[in-house]
Amino acid sequence: MPPTRVLVIGCGNPLRGDDAAGPVLVRRLWNRGLPEGVRCADGGTGGMDVVFQMRGVPEVILVDACQTGAEPGAIFEVPGAEVANVPPPAGINLHAFRWDHALAFARWLLREGRPDRVTAILIEGAVFDAGAELSPAVDRAIDAVVELLAARLAPLAAGKC
Repeated sequence: MPPTRVLVIGCGNPLRGDDAAGPVLVRRLWNRGLPEGVRCADGGTGGMDVVFQMRGVPEVILVDACQTGAEPGAIFEVPGAEVANVPPPAGINLHAFRWDHALAFARWLLREGRPDRVTAILIEGAVFDAGAELSPAVDRAIDAVVELLAARLAPLAAGKC
């Protein structure tokens, strides 16, 4: 098995409407097929697990839902460097350990084994109620991000990276 060069991690709770954006995206990428050297992981809500998935991988792309007040389905791409300096959480429990905390923790824990490049792709959600379905805007945004990632990862399949 070739080494993982890019890891796409979908974070979120599939039981809470648009919070399922990350895990749904991962499933759609899997169904589409991944280039050699690309791996997907359903990070769910386990931020600590995300840290160990990143060990030794040069590039990580995290996908999650967000709530900023923007139009539902809006897509934001945030370089990991912008959130990597979030201080490790103090007094936080594992249920509140998010991907941004995972990045800060990975910087400390993985040291040389941490990714060189991290990008967070966030999709603005509308509905986060327990048992809710994906909103149509987020469903369309997930498809748009799948296309974006497929285009970005295509050079790996062609052996150009």
